[in-house]
Amino acid sequence: MESLALSSRLNKNVHQRYLSLSQGDKCQVTYIWIDGTGERLRNKTQTLDKEPKTIEDIPEWNFDGSSTYQSTGANSDMYLIPVCMFRDPFTLDPNKLVLCEVFKYNYEPAETNLRASCKEVMEKVKDHRIWFGMEQEYTLFGIDGHPFSWPTNENPKPQGPYYCSVGADSAYGRDIVECHYKACLYAGVKIYGSNAEVMPSQWEFQVGPCEGIEMGDHLWVARFLLHRVCEDFGTVASLDPKPMTNWNGAGCHTNVSTKQMREEGGLQYIEQAIEKLSRKHEEHIRVYDAHGGKDNLRRLTGLHETANINEFSSGVADRGASIRIPRHVGKEKRGYFEDRRPASNCDPYAVMKAIATTCLLD
Repeated sequence: MESLALSSRLNKNVHQRYLSLSQGDKCQVTYIWIDGTGERLRNKTQTLDKEPKTIEDIPEWNFDGSSTYQSTGANSDMYLIPVCMFRDPFTLDPNKLVLCEVFKYNYEPAETNLRASCKEVMEKVKDHRIWFGMEQEYTLFGIDGHPFSWPTNENPKPQGPYYCSVGADSAYGRDIVECHYKACLYAGVKIYGSNAEVMPSQWEFQVGPCEGIEMGDHLWVARFLLHRVCEDFGTVASLDPKPMTNWNGAGCHTNVSTKQMREEGGLQYIEQAIEKLSRKHEEHIRVYDAHGGKDNLRRLTGLHETANINEFSSGVADRGASIRIPRHVGKEKRGYFEDRRPASNCDPYAVMKAIATTCLLD
């Protein structure tokens, strides 16, 4: 298949021969960070003398920010501060993956380090025990920029047979999805589930429920694992919110619940939160994708299971609303709500911070 990367055709048996070699007591630690685009992830690996037991056992490191859109060449060193550790499903135990925050030469957070300010907000609202669950949609592409397994010169059959589908004529790329799922479980990512989506070659995985800052950490690492698995298969996972015109876009629907919402009679607190969100609609839209709302302008059209970007709406079981209250939540009168506005390429830290601030601090 010409659309697959040449590196995916290298002899994997030879690769496995080297991966199975003993490494003694040494440990490979792969540092992961968000680059200056706010969308792409970078990584590099160093050797530690022994397996780290906690995040405190992993040293700070640095990198050339001028090559990641994060600094100039004349002052290029950026600092990597480890914040969250996972098992490495590619090189296996005892090796680790470590998510890092990026800081500038003066130890101020880098412009795309949105975790730092999000963590401050999560600390302020910790007594509310806020839970998040995020539904990450993505689309598989070949390296030629064509959707994976789509016909070369025409569109596939219209939307209808693809959502939660089974069969070679409707489910494109399941091997990638299942490998990603297992990689997440091995790593310790709190993956909740996965399914094929409405557009062919489009899939979704869910992460959560996670409390506070953990949500953003686990989603970013799940994204890293997805890109890394796709690399092995020679494909590309796109988080473009509207990769194909006249087909369903890709979102990152965000489910939210506080301690009060989960208790008996919690529906009133859900409704109060929705009312607050309705007053900050434009402000939220600006942070719900990677480009200040421009991506959601393509996606939130009022069609294809979306609300119109210029209007705020809510409803029970309404997938055409800005905020959906699941039917069982409306029946039980407690639980959570779903904000359907965040785009697939959103920074979860920005989304979490905006929701927590509006619903619990304003």
